[in-house]
Amino acid sequence: MLSGSPRADRALEKLLALSPPTRIVWGLERIRTILSDLGDPHLSFRSVLIAGTNGKGSVAAGVEAVFRAAGHRTGLYTSPHLVDPAERIRVDGRPVDVDLLAAAAADVLPLARREDATFFEAITAVGFLAFARAGVERAAVEVGLGGRLDATNALTPDACVITNVDMDHADYLGDTLEAIAGEKAGILRPGVPAVAGPMSERPLAVVETRARVVGASLRVLGREPAVESIATDRDGTTFVYRSNGLPDGRAFRIPLVGAHQAVNVGLALAAAESCGIGAGADRTAAALADVRWPGRFDVRVGEDGTWVFDVAHNPAGARALAATLSQVRLPRPRVGLVGILGDKPWREMLDPVLSGMSAAVFTVPPSAPPSRRWDPREARAAVPGHRVEVETAFPAALRRARELAGDGTVVVTGSSHTVGDALRRLGERSVGTNEMEGPAGPGSRDSRRS
Repeated sequence: MLSGSPRADRALEKLLALSPPTRIVWGLERIRTILSDLGDPHLSFRSVLIAGTNGKGSVAAGVEAVFRAAGHRTGLYTSPHLVDPAERIRVDGRPVDVDLLAAAAADVLPLARREDATFFEAITAVGFLAFARAGVERAAVEVGLGGRLDATNALTPDACVITNVDMDHADYLGDTLEAIAGEKAGILRPGVPAVAGPMSERPLAVVETRARVVGASLRVLGREPAVESIATDRDGTTFVYRSNGLPDGRAFRIPLVGAHQAVNVGLALAAAESCGIGAGADRTAAALADVRWPGRFDVRVGEDGTWVFDVAHNPAGARALAATLSQVRLPRPRVGLVGILGDKPWREMLDPVLSGMSAAVFTVPPSAPPSRRWDPREARAAVPGHRVEVETAFPAALRRARELAGDGTVVVTGSSHTVGDALRRLGERSVGTNEMEGPAGPGSRDSRRS
């Protein structure tokens, strides 16, 4: 099953069958028409819209937690999912009620068919309709791809976030950092406050120019506000957040692992400040202390050893994984189970991914679309200086990685497909628990970002 309810499963399966889940068609006309015919549910709640190359999901989870701690009924919309499509739509920190999900999907389906909508457009409409019917007051919404023409950009947000800009999806967003930044900066609105994460000079200049042109006030993390005194270990990260609203700073402890996660949560705090919710409240610190986001340096101790699940689906993600592995003590040896999509710049990803590993097993995640699967043998030939085995059968690859690691650590990485398929195969019970994890079950995923 997908969601645990036969009715919801049937509705989601019909949505998945609309078109290949990887189909991308630019434009906001279809989503706007669908939302209009549904009574504009996206106008019934306030929102923060979050774009960027990496970190969007973690930022969205942080924003939602702060909103919920402030007493609001909250929505969280993210993509792609790891195991279950229902993971994408959460109300008050939990997967949306399955009957509500099924009813929303049933109402969206005929409109999506009429408009020849993509799966992502349809599931976005389902999410917004479910939020409206659940009485959501504030939502954190993650952009799917780019920003300017992404279906989520039909929102009228109270604040916008651009986490960072790096090379990814060059075939859709452009082959320069400036072009990619321009697409992501397309979420900025006149008079709507925005916050940007640390990025290199050229893309930042594009974002700043766009903000000036449209009349959006822009704060840049590292100037004001700032995240300082970052320390990380296998159980989480500590940091100090400072801003004009919190000039003396405040220390936070989060269960998300890695210096980059301190930056992500700092962006979440800045976005909440832009919505009038201060970062200094005790309830804010308590909420962030409980934030978890599966598949992002997600450390779990199972019956057979330690596992780390990290989607790291592009070069920036691979570098963040390598940096975090170098900072965190984990049982050795460390063995990678690596499955990257063939249309990703996998040659640039392999050296950082393998830098902290004593060995690796290259494989193909079974949920990856056939047209996007890499050739693990070709990849092995590209890294002759590393100990790499190839096992294309995914269950056998899982077993072999654990055999090589023994009592050490297996790092599952390269794509949300790889991480999701591993979680599904292993099952929560064998690899520990994560309260954000959805129920295991088959299901395609929108793999535009994975």
